[in-house]
Amino acid sequence: MRKRSIKNTRVNTEVQRELSTIIRGGIKDPRVAPWTSVVAAQVAPDLKTCKVYISVLGDEKAQKDTLEGLQSAEGYIRRELAHNLNMRNTPEIKFILDQSIEYGVNMSKKIDEVTQRNVVEGEDDAE
Repeated sequence: MRKRSIKNTRVNTEVQRELSTIIRGGIKDPRVAPWTSVVAAQVAPDLKTCKVYISVLGDEKAQKDTLEGLQSAEGYIRRELAHNLNMRNTPEIKFILDQSIEYGVNMSKKIDEVTQRNVVEGEDDAE
């Protein structure tokens, strides 16, 4: 299976959807933050490994704790994934923290601050 094939794209989407459901409803670990979302899943063409990009709403400690909680629950998550998806191999899961949403929120705040300053400076120039 090629990396960019339609089949690989479908597998990635299904794995992402199932992992999202498992993390949201199945994990009882208190370290896993309730606002954890699966941003993307990349399953290798041989279906042996999977990189899962997660986003956690919260401070750095919550992100670190969530990552540790998910890594400790990897066996449970893999078992549930194998149970819910009919795949030849159930991939080993590697969780990676995705900072893109947080980065986007911070950039949006900075843009708002700059535009706010420009509006205030524009009012001062008009007087």
